[in-house]
Amino acid sequence: MPAVEGLVNFDPDKELPSLEGKIIFITGGTAGLGRNSILKLAKQSPAHIYFSGRNASAGSTLISEFQKEYPDVLLTFVEVDLSSLASVKTAATSVAKTLDRLDILMCNAGIMATPPGLSKDGFEIQFAVNHLGHAMLINVLLPVLERTTNLPGTDVRLIILTSVGYRGHPKGGVAYDKVRTTQDTIFGSWTRYGQSKLANIAYASELARRYPDILTVSVHPGVVETGLVTDLTFWKRSFLYVANFMLGVSLMDPEKGCYSQVWTVTGTTRDKMQNGGFYMPIGVLATEKLCKTARSEKVGGELWTWTQEVLAKV
Repeated sequence: MPAVEGLVNFDPDKELPSLEGKIIFITGGTAGLGRNSILKLAKQSPAHIYFSGRNASAGSTLISEFQKEYPDVLLTFVEVDLSSLASVKTAATSVAKTLDRLDILMCNAGIMATPPGLSKDGFEIQFAVNHLGHAMLINVLLPVLERTTNLPGTDVRLIILTSVGYRGHPKGGVAYDKVRTTQDTIFGSWTRYGQSKLANIAYASELARRYPDILTVSVHPGVVETGLVTDLTFWKRSFLYVANFMLGVSLMDPEKGCYSQVWTVTGTTRDKMQNGGFYMPIGVLATEKLCKTARSEKVGGELWTWTQEVLAKV
């Protein structure tokens, strides 16, 4: 199968419009795709970029480097542990109190094919970080996003990173009866990852249905040589490369790895985007290529209800 090429000549430095006055929040911004997204978007002069992570030292380093090149753009680090719903709720609530508006929320952070483990709240760790942590963040910031849609000339967007690895999800979708266990089985790390990435897709679609004034999409960035990939074992890394080759997804150059998610910020006008859609590199609408489970409104609705019940207990 040929690689999905999409906008092969997309250049965010030349093609993104001004982000003047916009406020952006990016999770996992201290390294990898998040860091690169910050640097690309900063060139379009937004008013303020918030970025989260667990490493305050890395956050301070990025701010120091950033201020030298973009002195007119505010950059604020928010310390968050996505594996702890209380941590996310506390940090997000604190940020929400300072915001008059929020134009872009990019849920970029994530973990992949990790060893069996549970989060601080007792959920399978990949599901906890990739889905539940971001769901809590979204839940707290939704009122600000909604309020921003009422301001003149706004185009509020919510971007959730996912992966074609969602195809490895358990049969039927999310295994709710097992999600509070380590789900340690053969190929378990990829099954657990697939479950969390399926949740990203289904949750983005459900958000679009419930909050149509906010443009919400899920995005597969491609296979990029970030720590998420390079830190894998040889066999897991090899499996990833082969699986993506079979799906027609080419290896992304590290420098361009953030282009897919950056494109969804303002790379095209809202009327040309599909709310709730799934995008592949770069700018390729691929919703119809998703499996039946990932496209199911029933699956999205069940995930929403279950997730809200979990978040309400924190």
